[in-house]
Amino acid sequence: MTERRSSETEDRKDDHIQIVQERDVETSGTGFGDVRLVHEALPELDRDAIDTSVEFLGHELSAPIFIESMTGGHQNTTEINRALARAAGETGIAMGLGSQRAGLELDDEGVLESYTVVRDAAPDAFIYGNLGAAQLREYDVETVERAVEMVEADALAVHLNFLQEAVQPEGDVDGRNCLSAIERVAADLSVPLIVKETGNGISGETARKLTAAGVDAIDVAGKGGTTWSGIEAYRAATANAPRQERVGTLFREWGIPTAASTIECGAEHDCVIASGGVRTGLDVAKAIALGARAGGLAKPFLKPATDGPDAVVERIEDLRAELETAMFVTGSGSVRALRETDYVLQGATREYVDQRAIGE
Repeated sequence: MTERRSSETEDRKDDHIQIVQERDVETSGTGFGDVRLVHEALPELDRDAIDTSVEFLGHELSAPIFIESMTGGHQNTTEINRALARAAGETGIAMGLGSQRAGLELDDEGVLESYTVVRDAAPDAFIYGNLGAAQLREYDVETVERAVEMVEADALAVHLNFLQEAVQPEGDVDGRNCLSAIERVAADLSVPLIVKETGNGISGETARKLTAAGVDAIDVAGKGGTTWSGIEAYRAATANAPRQERVGTLFREWGIPTAASTIECGAEHDCVIASGGVRTGLDVAKAIALGARAGGLAKPFLKPATDGPDAVVERIEDLRAELETAMFVTGSGSVRALRETDYVLQGATREYVDQRAIGE
């Protein structure tokens, strides 16, 4: 049973990569368009001396830019992860892995290599592993530690993807007891624990529960980027599951916009990663001004990764240049200063924040 389930997981990973590369899987409405950083006409800074480095969970990163968890678990993803890891190591930023469930449950050297290649390619990079919240209920802490050891991870992300599961023809829709499992693992794991959504955002109330459970960081992964509901709708169509296809299409735009989720989570936890439709260094700057420690991107790195590590490095350097420019024209000589810069909140995001009474 376990081998069959893991083989299905492996095939699903390959389906996901193909769909993301070939189909329309983008939503809109991150809320970053409603955030206006206040321009500083006299920055009194040397742009070339701006410091983009940050400390994250005890590690020094060259910039607050994360390669978000994407893939692993299929031999076809090995070269993608190798390219991403080499670029992360060369540029000094963080990288997350896709779910390691297949690596734990399937006895296949090719599958395992799709994960281990990351540490081999980037021995000094900040790498974080990844498991689903539903799997934490099944695994003891020793099994979770195997995921950490598999890639010599500096942290472990636990992903929340219940909308995606609800649309999958083979999805696990039992969402009970996940918070207690997260709390149990957070108490005993050898590395910091990150909890992340997968494209639908995290509310302030949920962030408060996660903070009380002892998680070390929250990745909001809000609405506005890749829609996993939409991805699973495409898979459901192929699997002749019309009900799931309709539900997946209906919920393509579901979730808390990334900017609003960043504000909500930042009010409850002091270590927040903003992801979900982050596409530019200016988006990263806005996220940091809203209270995030870093901004994460996934899909924008996928095409460069298929072209090799140099293309990924080029994309990272573009993001860094955009971030530095935003810091320069807000008079922010460091990321710490950027966190204190003034901004104006407009439109739907302001209405959302006001109605939710965030910070009151």
